[in-house]
Amino acid sequence: MAKKVNREGLVYAALIVFLCVAGFYFANEIRWEFQVPDNHQRLRVEIMLWLIPLEVVVLYAFGQFEVTAARFRSYDFFQLAMALGVTSMFLMYLWYVFDGKDCPSRGVILINFMLTLLALTLFRGLIQYVRGDALGIDERSGFRNNRVAIYGAGFLCDSLIQELQSKRGFGMQPITILDDNPAVIGHKYHGLRVFGGIDTLSRAVAHYDLDRVIIAQPNISPSAIREVLLRTRRERLDTLIVPSPQELLYGQVRAEQLRPVELEDFLGRTSLDTNAVEIHQLICQNVVMVTGAGGSIGSELCRQIAAKNPSRILLVEQSEAALFVIEQELRSEGFGSIVLPLLADVNDPGRMEFILDRYRPTIIFHSAAHKHVPMIELQPGEAIKNNTMATAKFARLASRYHCKRFVFISSDKAINPTSAMGASKRLAELYLQALQGEPENKTVFLAVRFGNVLGSSGSVVPIFKKQIREGGPVTVTHPDVTRYFMSIPEAVGLVLQTAVLGVGGDIFVLDMGQPIKVVDVARQLIELSGFKPEVDIEIRFVGLRPGEKLFEELQHKGEEYVATTHPRVQRFISSPCNLPELDAKLGELMDKIERLDRNQIKQTLQQMVPEYSPYLD
Repeated sequence: MAKKVNREGLVYAALIVFLCVAGFYFANEIRWEFQVPDNHQRLRVEIMLWLIPLEVVVLYAFGQFEVTAARFRSYDFFQLAMALGVTSMFLMYLWYVFDGKDCPSRGVILINFMLTLLALTLFRGLIQYVRGDALGIDERSGFRNNRVAIYGAGFLCDSLIQELQSKRGFGMQPITILDDNPAVIGHKYHGLRVFGGIDTLSRAVAHYDLDRVIIAQPNISPSAIREVLLRTRRERLDTLIVPSPQELLYGQVRAEQLRPVELEDFLGRTSLDTNAVEIHQLICQNVVMVTGAGGSIGSELCRQIAAKNPSRILLVEQSEAALFVIEQELRSEGFGSIVLPLLADVNDPGRMEFILDRYRPTIIFHSAAHKHVPMIELQPGEAIKNNTMATAKFARLASRYHCKRFVFISSDKAINPTSAMGASKRLAELYLQALQGEPENKTVFLAVRFGNVLGSSGSVVPIFKKQIREGGPVTVTHPDVTRYFMSIPEAVGLVLQTAVLGVGGDIFVLDMGQPIKVVDVARQLIELSGFKPEVDIEIRFVGLRPGEKLFEELQHKGEEYVATTHPRVQRFISSPCNLPELDAKLGELMDKIERLDRNQIKQTLQQMVPEYSPYLD
């Protein structure tokens, strides 16, 4: 193998030397109109004896003799031009020093530069075409690259073609383009022809021997994604998708950002539109605290907050492993100077008071919570301790240390709750509303409710994916059960928006779109995995678990709806509870919580949250 590489390198170098010789030879011919005088013919040979070695040395110094230099881009052209320019400037210097005696003429120097640059550029371009573009061979591995059709002719397509052509190591060679717009069919983008719409995929596969399709159409509809997937599965092709323009910086696609089509692509939701300026002004140069920083919501809050230039971001998390992961991720993204990881339990008032006193956060996002409904049904006392009492004590500390805003991450399960988890969250909402009205309080307290977050820990999607990997069955509680679903970045973006909108005592509900049947989610995930529901993977209904609803609600009885300036955020306002009475009831409950069984705890909780309908053993 080494001998083959060496032989290839020698041939490559010999061809470059030959082109340098030919360039200088024909520069003289052109200068003298192909009638070179005898004395100049002799001078040409004498000059070539030292000029060609000089050019070779300079070209070598600029990396032009590497075999891998067959990949030729604008940077490589610039390096080549610089190398030949250095040689030409040296010849000009000699001409002026020796007044043209025994030196090539200025015309020959200029023509030699242009001819040699043209010859080497064409040579390098031809090598690239033969070794990669024409054959689709990765020059490092020798393997055939995947032949790719790009669906969607536009700015993302342009960027993607350039990226894949420049990064051959990803093993993808763009071959053709598909687009359903008749106006662009037949046009070319970076040398690739638009073959036809997605309905021509079968013919495109036969014509180009395709291996993969990449969806590069911004804001593509879920129905269009389904159509593409249906056709690519029929042709046994892999399918990738480019992230949405909101996820890309200035619309530039990176090859490593390509990903398989996910469930989020089927949600059919409009693109997230938040007031980035107001959110940036709220966070910029402020100390921001995130509790539960290692969780699904908390970690995404940290990512989005860090990008908005806070003076410091406090990562509060009781799990050392989860805290380490998010800290390392933020440091790798360049936020190490503002990130401060803090191992702490929100149930520990002493530790939380020390943190608030030491670092004085301006804004707190409180996402630490127990959230798994079936687990909490078995031990509701822990939900009251963590979701209600810890929040109440922490909120009082935030008010005492004059934190400006306290954003509590609640749940749609707090609305007319049937689970202990939802009731504990609702009780925390009531406490924050009551605390808001305290005369000495200057903190703006607000709560944000949203539904199931796709991909979060314990949500149905990771569970379904695991069951699919294991060959099924995929278990669904009930054929008619529906849930609201949001992506994690979407939910967190709207949480940040509510932090701007809150005036105190608010409960915000995010627009979660239309409820989706959980069984439909299961079917789509099975199809995305390349299987057929009920044929390859069984869907099994197991019945609703204790505390679960058939469908989620959006509003409590008695809550008033108030519009906000954001079309996808609703504000609900209700009469606050009496804080001393609520404190007294919580104190009584905490005094005896370890002596009560779970049914007694739920019944006591119902007395404080009348709309709670508990499941009793």
